[in-house]
This record gives sequence, structure tokens and C-alpha cells, in this order.
Amino acid sequence: MTIRPAERSDISAVADWNAAMAWETEQKRLDPQVLLRGVTAVLDEPRRGFYLVAERDGKAVGCLLVTYEWSDWRNGDFWWIQSVYVAPEARRGGVFRGMYSDVAQRAKQAGAVGLRLYVETENERAQQTYRELGMEQCHYFMYEQML
Repeated sequence: MTIRPAERSDISAVADWNAAMAWETEQKRLDPQVLLRGVTAVLDEPRRGFYLVAERDGKAVGCLLVTYEWSDWRNGDFWWIQSVYVAPEARRGGVFRGMYSDVAQRAKQAGAVGLRLYVETENERAQQTYRELGMEQCHYFMYEQML
């Protein structure tokens, strides 16, 4: 398996995977044009983050997004893992683990202070995977207000 930064030629696939992930996890239908612009915006502005793509036998089989959160308490960045998607035929085959390992290595090299992600409360399989990778559930609830 190869893990690489996403390229402009990946925009459509990443957007499609994000739409599939939103449907699978939350039964939400995302606006395809907004999604395409959102994925493109990450590639246009590296300060927003970056996507990684996993390939097996030359075929893209998964992706994730990394964004940054500044922590004044720790004087450093947390790297947030978001928009994780693994193609159904590649699931349970180490794709996420490979991407996670790559992100962790990149974060250490960049001087990040930690990795974070959020997960659906019902997604026990993913939670178990995160625990097995050494992540711990934190003591915060997440709130949001859409504008």
C-alpha cells in the first residue's frame, strides 16, 4: 500500500468519497458542487490542511483530511483527522491503519503536539480501531451551531 498526498486529479474521487461517507454515517446528502469546491479549497490553500490518498496495486482505496487546531495551552498544533473514507472492498484490510501511521509520522516531523479525531457515538468498530492505535477518548463533548 502507498500513502501519498492528494493531487488535483484526486478532487473528484475525494468529493465522491466524502459524499459516500456522509451518507453511510449520517444519511446526509451533501451538495456535490459545494463539496467539490470544499475539497478544491483545501488543495488551493495548504493552510487549511491536506488530504492523503491510500493506493493498493495502483488503485486509490481510501483518503482522509488533516486540518489544524492551534493550542495555546500547549503552544502547538493538534492535527485533526477528518473525512476518513475507505472503499468498501478495501475495508478491514489495514488501509486506515496505514494512513493513520503516515499522519502520525508527518505530525511528529512537523512538531505537532497531538492527533485528534471525532467519531460517531454508535460507530463502535471505528472506536475500537482508534483505541488499538493508542488513541484515548477525551473528556469533551462536541457542540456546534451552523451559520
